[in-house]
Amino acid sequence: MLSRISTTFLLILLCVFKLNAQSINGTQMDGRQQNNILTAVPFLLIMPQARSGAMGNAGVAIDADANASSINAAAIAFLPVKTWGASVTYSPWLKSLVPDMSLSYLSGYYRVNERNTIGASLRYFSIGTVQFTDLNSQNIGIYNPNELAFDFSYARSFGPDFSLGGSVRYIHSDLFSGQSVGGAQVEAGKALAVDISGFYKREGYFLSEPVIWSAGINLTNIGTKIAYSASNVSYFLPANFRIGGAATFLKNNDRLIVALDLNKLMVPTQPIYDQNGNISKGKDPDRSVPAGIFGSFADAPGGISEELKEINISTGLEYSFQNTFALRAGYTYQSPEKGNSTYFTLGAGFKYNVLSIDLAYLAGKTTNNPLANTLRVGIQAGFGRKIK
Repeated sequence: MLSRISTTFLLILLCVFKLNAQSINGTQMDGRQQNNILTAVPFLLIMPQARSGAMGNAGVAIDADANASSINAAAIAFLPVKTWGASVTYSPWLKSLVPDMSLSYLSGYYRVNERNTIGASLRYFSIGTVQFTDLNSQNIGIYNPNELAFDFSYARSFGPDFSLGGSVRYIHSDLFSGQSVGGAQVEAGKALAVDISGFYKREGYFLSEPVIWSAGINLTNIGTKIAYSASNVSYFLPANFRIGGAATFLKNNDRLIVALDLNKLMVPTQPIYDQNGNISKGKDPDRSVPAGIFGSFADAPGGISEELKEINISTGLEYSFQNTFALRAGYTYQSPEKGNSTYFTLGAGFKYNVLSIDLAYLAGKTTNNPLANTLRVGIQAGFGRKIK
């Protein structure tokens, strides 16, 4: 039980600040330290799958597997025809702060024909068992806050090199429903969102050796705002822009993938307020969703230099031996002023017949990183022709 998370926290969370992105001891649920980009349901920014998680969260341009729709739904259009697969991943989360928080991810796909592929996934984030107290430190009960997202994905190929994809997402955030905070009845937050993605690949040569060049783009969590009470206060989803490239070097049955992703939140950057509560620098964050998305590229109080700091960098490597064993490593960088979620990752993958096991380990840049020693474990099965 977590007596540290109390009604005071939720009062601040839901009523006083602009949601403050669901944080514990200054750490947001997706592992970032607090900064001036605030969103609801930050669990949607957590990489749920182990493969990309081991590659520093890079992978928008790498070949697909059974859980690829979490990073680029368009890529599943190039899985073998008449195959289907499923995957489940589990990860304890922020365990240095909270002993029983976790993220579970279930996904699957079916390649209908040469053009069309469908997929579905369920993401479940448990905040664990929480002992709530009121402002007088009196116990008011034990609760299990949780959030989930259900996706349906579709991808279509337009020839051997290019595909488009998308996902429709239902989001349910149950942090404190059924309780009254600040005189307002708290409800579970609900929202709808879509992802839009593209994938391109081209075979070529590098130093006389075959290589596959690929590029990917994914715009995620574009949807309605989310509210936690009957009031008119609502909050942005963590809309995110991700773009990247990859090179897959082939040698007999071995291959080496080098991947690089750039991503940026498409939500308003909080302005600087003076002592009277007026905006002294930056732009008003109270906008519509379209205005928030398009304005997010030019609304930082610090101008273009601050906008560039909002771009996160992920890079990763994967070496696969005889299509049965893979070693992975990666690095994620985030500006210290924009969350400071910077760390190294390691991982491995094993294949036997129709089953695959993926492991990812987040080492952390420093020993006090709240994400240090995070482990993801994934198991997937592919049926029909073997997944590449």
